[in-house]
Amino acid sequence: MTDDELIWRIAGGSGDGIASTSQNFAKALMRAGLHVFTHRHYPSRIRGGHTYTEVRVSADSVTSRGDGYNFLLALGDSFARNPQEDAYYGVEEVKPLSENLDDLHEGGVIVYDTGLLDADDIPNFEERVEANNWHVYDVNLREIAREHGREVMRNTAGVAITCAIADIDPGIIKDMMADAMPEKIFEPNMDVFDDAYETVDSEFDADVPDITVPTGSHDEEQVLVSGSDAIAYGAIDEGCRFISGYPMTPWTEVFTIMSQNLPEIGGVSEQVEDEIAAAALAIGASHAGVKAMSGSSGGGFALMSEPLGLAEMTETPVVLIEAMRAGPSTGMPTKPEQGDLEHVLYTSQGDSHRIVFAPADSEEAYHQTRRAFQIAYEYQIPSIILYDQKNGGELQNLDATVFDEEPNPDLGSTLTEAELEDAPHDPSGKYNRFQHAGENGVSPRSLPGQEGGRYLATGNEHMPAGHISEDPDNRVNQVDRRMEKLEAIREDLENDGQTRNTHYGPEKAQYGILTFGSQQGTVREAIDDLDTEGYHVKMLGVSELAPYPVEEVSSFIESVDEVLVVEMNASAQFRGLTQKELGRYGEKLSSLLKYNGNPFEPAEIVDGFINSIVEDRTLRGNETKYIPAASD
Repeated sequence: MTDDELIWRIAGGSGDGIASTSQNFAKALMRAGLHVFTHRHYPSRIRGGHTYTEVRVSADSVTSRGDGYNFLLALGDSFARNPQEDAYYGVEEVKPLSENLDDLHEGGVIVYDTGLLDADDIPNFEERVEANNWHVYDVNLREIAREHGREVMRNTAGVAITCAIADIDPGIIKDMMADAMPEKIFEPNMDVFDDAYETVDSEFDADVPDITVPTGSHDEEQVLVSGSDAIAYGAIDEGCRFISGYPMTPWTEVFTIMSQNLPEIGGVSEQVEDEIAAAALAIGASHAGVKAMSGSSGGGFALMSEPLGLAEMTETPVVLIEAMRAGPSTGMPTKPEQGDLEHVLYTSQGDSHRIVFAPADSEEAYHQTRRAFQIAYEYQIPSIILYDQKNGGELQNLDATVFDEEPNPDLGSTLTEAELEDAPHDPSGKYNRFQHAGENGVSPRSLPGQEGGRYLATGNEHMPAGHISEDPDNRVNQVDRRMEKLEAIREDLENDGQTRNTHYGPEKAQYGILTFGSQQGTVREAIDDLDTEGYHVKMLGVSELAPYPVEEVSSFIESVDEVLVVEMNASAQFRGLTQKELGRYGEKLSSLLKYNGNPFEPAEIVDGFINSIVEDRTLRGNETKYIPAASD
């Protein structure tokens, strides 16, 4: 993080418009030529409960949330559950102010709404303000909003005061509001904005804090997208025209985006009664000849275990999405964690075979979703996109050209009716869909309704025409052929000219950090900070989890003295997978874990690396946990 960044945190209650206000604020600053990155924190409640969004703004590209923040806009919780001091959940109304002080930088800004919040309710508030040199602006945002319109417009008043303090051109915000709001509410919002903006000059000292928004420009048109957006757009561009699902946070965002867009392009979206039906319906649609997907989050994905095994046995291509959240069971539905890695790799019985990608960010989510469809339909195998609430909900700006790739409706290894005429058939006339010998383990499929393409599809082991078979020789031939696909896919991934595993940092570094999925952007920033402090460290961020890139990871580990494995779970699942796949290096691999419901900040990784790897000291606090290498 640099000193000339703005990290703006808007805090309120669920239902107070925190998400929409922060998104419009970020989009306006992106349009002004700046790079933006957002981080969301919200409870698993429809209304009420402390929620906030951070918007990090920089002239340079940013890949992570920052270390703390420097500007707080505290609106209060309009839907607080219980105002009593001895209530089980405390005084929720004031939490948008009281629970956001620990991470505020020295010299930072606090703007709070006196229409709902009273600083006297917060212990030692004045002392903390003085000790940290915070600049406090207590403004009755609700009163300003009510004077010109409705109370909900206090968000606009808060943004206006932010602009006045941080020297943000009001025009860029107003232009954004004009695009986002109907005319009947735009005018009163403008009155609220102007009134609040002028309040800073008329009611507060001229001694303004040293916090301003940097200036910047973009060489290309930018779009503001989340990982959920990118997964949906990648699926649509790759020709997906069917999705089935059941809502479950945080997977619901992908499902919603797909459901909004598919009907406009001739596709179908089905919300069904549960996740078993959702996965089964997608498999049926794919069997019928359409590119299909489904998905869920941890508990819902557990119900997909049996349909997933069915897709593997019948060799029906399908793409499934697994949005991780803190578990087990219901866990913490709206908090990020990477605890479903082993679940996704091994769920379903028997010798299962599947592809698993874990994209790092929105750009990777788009490309890897497209690649997941390509592999699924070429090799007739389930592909899984594994992500979490962090990269699913974070917004970042990307070049619009990222999404300019050509669409691909190709169904992969399927036969035409002309090709079926020359294909092997059973004496009964059925097509030998599951031939023992197939290039790269693939026996091309026919589609229902094709002349000469009739066969049986069953979850039992089967002979080439699909009839149930328990013959030992047939069993070995079928299993070996299905498993052969994984070797072919591994070779395909290594030679397709695309980069999915990210290397970053000096090539000849002494130390390495290994991570996967959504932590990669945060580790990249930590690598830069470590370099500034004189430590030469490099990163390998792995997105290809199955089949595992054994040679690439082995080469990385061998090139350094020690490796710190960074992941968001309590059981070091990625480190365990790496040791299982490589069969060695246990003496080199140590772990830095975090599983309290909040993603890593770059400084936590820097601190974890220095204290545990370099200086062998105990980590401060209880936010992260270090597990040493096997030899230590």
